[in-house]
Amino acid sequence: MAPAQPKSGIFVGLNRGHVVTKRELAPRPSDNKGKRSKRTDFVRKLIREVAGFAPYEKRITELLKVGKDKRALKVAKKKLGTHKRAKKKREEMSNVLRKMRYRYTLLLFSLMLRAFRYTFDGWYEPWILLFWEEFESY
Repeated sequence: MAPAQPKSGIFVGLNRGHVVTKRELAPRPSDNKGKRSKRTDFVRKLIREVAGFAPYEKRITELLKVGKDKRALKVAKKKLGTHKRAKKKREEMSNVLRKMRYRYTLLLFSLMLRAFRYTFDGWYEPWILLFWEEFESY
């Protein structure tokens, strides 16, 4: 749909209508519906960290590891009920896998860097320094 044109004050034509100034309305409580608070976000992350994943979520991650995205979607849809929820859950699980892989590479790199540091007495390649800065920021 095209953006609304300003009213011309004429009662016929494309821009017909009385010219008015738009009032700025105060924010309504219903505008906040669906926003997640910091506290809720913290509690959910804490519960995820303590309780871990449900068995069906573990199955989805295993299916994603072997490249069966469509099967993972089917499993999620069967458990969650709707296609939209299943797609969201599959995306969440793939993000979890991505983070796990990234952390694993960082762990391997830090171990390699420690061994490298003791072997060559503090001499670094330039690419190692770039990766190290990214590792420190994570």
